[in-house]
Amino acid sequence: MARKLISTGSPFERDYGYSRAVVDGGVVYISGTTGYDYEKMTLPHDVGEQTRNIFRTVEKVLNEAGSSMANILRCQYFVIDHTYCEPVLKVCGEVLRDIRPAGGIYVVTALLKPEMKVEIEVTAKLA
Repeated sequence: MARKLISTGSPFERDYGYSRAVVDGGVVYISGTTGYDYEKMTLPHDVGEQTRNIFRTVEKVLNEAGSSMANILRCQYFVIDHTYCEPVLKVCGEVLRDIRPAGGIYVVTALLKPEMKVEIEVTAKLA
């Protein structure tokens, strides 16, 4: 299978020179994704809602890649405040309860823009 690049149409992808996801060797690598609604380019204030938006984006990307949420192998979660861990992980529990990928959560000093509270990287296999 040839390498495939997937875009959500986010201006960040174009402006900063990366793909939302790369499919290569039977694996889908999804770049760090923040909580924007990429169709409207809006970002909710609530960290839980940002996390839900991230998983909506991830699901769309996986579907376009020929995979699904059930094929997620690993998630890495980055939050800008330790108090965000619980609300982010609660949403992860709702979305990933039956999938249970390998994962880790990291508290970082900042993300690209101050309104971004959570960013998630995902690795999945093709269906």
